[in-house]
Amino acid sequence: MGSKPCFIDKLVVPGDVVLDLSSMTNQTIKLGGGLQQDHDAVTVVKAGILRFSKPNKYWIESSHKRYIPTVGDAVLGIVVDKRADSFYVDIKGPMMAFLPVLAFEGGTRRNIPKFEVGTLIYTRIVKANPGINPELSCMDASGKAAEFGPLKDGYMFESSTGLSRMLLSSPTCPVLEGLGKKLAFEIAVGLNGRVWVYKSVHSLFIVVNAEHKSSIILAANAIMNSESLTPVQQKIMVERLLDRVN
Repeated sequence: MGSKPCFIDKLVVPGDVVLDLSSMTNQTIKLGGGLQQDHDAVTVVKAGILRFSKPNKYWIESSHKRYIPTVGDAVLGIVVDKRADSFYVDIKGPMMAFLPVLAFEGGTRRNIPKFEVGTLIYTRIVKANPGINPELSCMDASGKAAEFGPLKDGYMFESSTGLSRMLLSSPTCPVLEGLGKKLAFEIAVGLNGRVWVYKSVHSLFIVVNAEHKSSIILAANAIMNSESLTPVQQKIMVERLLDRVN
């Protein structure tokens, strides 16, 4: 791929050059948070771990409470204000984001969604520039609603951005894999450091139908405690937690 193998999954700091684009002709590279392009060089602007996912995305993974909006990220936002043409949404970034009232599949002036202040929304960042409110959409790149939209009920908790990325990693991280063997629940993970879990009979994200509220709290606690643990430690923690409720 033309990358420097020694940097992948390693700690990098601002100023490190991690990609030489002159050796990557005829390839489309996607850069996530923490990286910037300067001519033929891709340099680090935020300390963290350099990650790569096939086929072509690179980003810096770091555990921060404050989120830096990045185009393409799926996030969990909270409606804080309603305007005629848009909703203002808190995504834990430096500025409020806005969600146009027509940024929904089939959206028209006749079917504008009626979201109250406090509504939790799973949405996608489509524009993000320094000093400007990020723009959101509840459609995927093909214009379909996909999994995006309001999330009702359930339990939402804050996390670091690093934990969010770990939960979305492939293959499935051990804590979710272990919980899924015994419990059934929906989960939505925002790359902005928010996680939502819910008991339901319908699957939107991973697995379904948590039987009791206590199962949701157990799952949430296990997820929050997993960030600093190794994969083996995550498995042991989940087994011990599940033993207590069985």
